[in-house]
Amino acid sequence: MDVAGILQNAVNCGASDVFVVAGMPVTYKINGKVERTADGIMLPEQTRQFVEGVYQCAGDRDISKLLVKGDDDFSFALKGISRFRASAYKQRGSLAIVIRVVRFTLPDPAELNIPNTVLELSNLSKGLVLVTGAAGSGKSTTLACLIDRINRTQNGHIITLEDPLEFLHSHNKSIVSQREVPEDTESYVTALKAALRQSPDVILLGELRDYDTINVAMTAAETGHLIFSTLHTVGAVHSIDRIIDAFQPNQQHQIRMQLAMVLQAVVSQQLVPTVDGKEIPAFEIMIANNAIRTMIREAKTHQLENAIVAGAAEGMITMDNSLLQLYKAGKITEETALSYSSSPETLKKKLNISK
Repeated sequence: MDVAGILQNAVNCGASDVFVVAGMPVTYKINGKVERTADGIMLPEQTRQFVEGVYQCAGDRDISKLLVKGDDDFSFALKGISRFRASAYKQRGSLAIVIRVVRFTLPDPAELNIPNTVLELSNLSKGLVLVTGAAGSGKSTTLACLIDRINRTQNGHIITLEDPLEFLHSHNKSIVSQREVPEDTESYVTALKAALRQSPDVILLGELRDYDTINVAMTAAETGHLIFSTLHTVGAVHSIDRIIDAFQPNQQHQIRMQLAMVLQAVVSQQLVPTVDGKEIPAFEIMIANNAIRTMIREAKTHQLENAIVAGAAEGMITMDNSLLQLYKAGKITEETALSYSSSPETLKKKLNISK
């Protein structure tokens, strides 16, 4: 099975993901659309050979975890081709794998339409910045751009804790320590506690996935470090509620106080299809000003959207207004704007006014 050839072809086609599943030909995701190759349908034995080939490409990685537990996530690189993030799994008794293509070169924020308001978050010196959105919405790419900007402009120690590693950062003005869970450390919590003793200026935490991780991250932000992390939530309101709900009811008042103090921004994003068949990110940006901190402290998160609208002069924007801007610029259709909107009826009125 020519693993390298298939992955090279994926890179050449501009694919973001490669799917190898029994009963299907090798399939690529290109600009958000799943496209089957002309290869024949993969049989279970062929998918197993392909998966085993990927493990060989990943430095002869031990496949026993996949065979015993049914899931395994890891990253690897093919010289001269690209880096890849793989998620291997069992399905219907056969082996399957989905491989994300990660370019060797770091992404260009301008090409990705990442707003300056988001990039300026790299100038913060402390606190918590959340980049949120569904899986595959570009959170890791946005964070890579932020870390790269800090690395190129500031002198300090950046620690990234990821599962698995995606973008590789060379030392520039800063020292960049990149740790992979569980290859370099047993867990996010263990690595984060250790990071606080490693003189960090900036910590990138791959995901706030549970109570323990959130608790340590909040403490790290409270003690004067700049923490970047992600949540699989859409919108500032859901993101803040998700953090607070991770704690017991008798702890939630205290965590609201703590979050109101350390939170600097919530950036929520989703990739939407453009009129020319590609994808472009739409962003909701909330910067924690005094009014927003008060709303978080007083459990009035339902008022946050109004505060974001009122904060337009500070660079804030709601998801619906971001979609409206993309529509007015001719980049997306009205149908796309409405289908990705959080309040379609309200957005529809704005679209009718803009016509």
